[in-house]
Amino acid sequence: MRLAFMGSPDFSVPVLAALIDAGHEIACVYSQPPRPAGRGKKLTPTPVHRYAEEQCIEVRTPKSLKSEDEQAAFSALGLDAAVVVAYGLILPQAILDAPRLGCMNLHASLLPRWRGAAPIQRAIMAGDKVTGVQAMMMEAGLDTGPVLASETTEIAADETGGSLHDRLSHLGAQLAPRALEGFAGGMLTPEPQSEDGVTYAAKLTAADQRIDWVDPAHDIDQQIRGLSPFPGAWFHWTPAGAGEPLRIKALMSEYVDHAHDKAAGTLLDDQLLVACGGGKAVRLLRLQKPGSRAMDAKDFLRGNEMKAGACFA
Repeated sequence: MRLAFMGSPDFSVPVLAALIDAGHEIACVYSQPPRPAGRGKKLTPTPVHRYAEEQCIEVRTPKSLKSEDEQAAFSALGLDAAVVVAYGLILPQAILDAPRLGCMNLHASLLPRWRGAAPIQRAIMAGDKVTGVQAMMMEAGLDTGPVLASETTEIAADETGGSLHDRLSHLGAQLAPRALEGFAGGMLTPEPQSEDGVTYAAKLTAADQRIDWVDPAHDIDQQIRGLSPFPGAWFHWTPAGAGEPLRIKALMSEYVDHAHDKAAGTLLDDQLLVACGGGKAVRLLRLQKPGSRAMDAKDFLRGNEMKAGACFA
């Protein structure tokens, strides 16, 4: 089939590669415009943009698809379908209607749960046990279109946002060609989403990152793992003799069924077991100080004295 691919982050690249490997013609790739990055603020293309150029595929980076000119240029591609994976722009109805078969979106959740921007992190933060990827035909609503096909996977007790991101990306790469070809051949029929169980994966904000040790230990563990490695959950720690607290990122943890009667945020031992609300605890397994690399707890403690009785805020 003659396709347009619309995507931006690392998550989308394996799907584009799988469509190319399946023999489809990628007429054009659409991606978010290059943005300043790094210390020099050099304009940097998205991972999808870079990969497409390596494959000698035309890349377009409009800031919006609302103009008649952009819509006409898209329509002129003469597409059988468009495949959309974490593109980052709203597709107007004229774009949705232009390809012969419409636009297929690959979404990293089991819809209608976690419609929206951050389904991978929100699933871990909510304590979900199962998630997956789904191929759906797009319509005007936010992730409301009928579903073509799904792949499911369990969320492990030590899952992080990063590890789940990578697994779902590769599941999506397996699913997308199969779903597209099944739909084009009449072997797959889009099924409307259930009206029950709708949840929204709101975009992550700074408020999601701050650890409140008064929260239950299970919730804090899920917050830390869901936000790792990026953007990372954090707390304040004031080293002995220091005037200002340091913002420490917590990048890995585990829930510990350890009863205590200490104030939330108190270290219960010399190995980073932290008292949480509800009388249980979380052990921190990987941390990062400002300006330093991330380290496992054992290495972190060699240069940072955190003894039982100290308090995090």
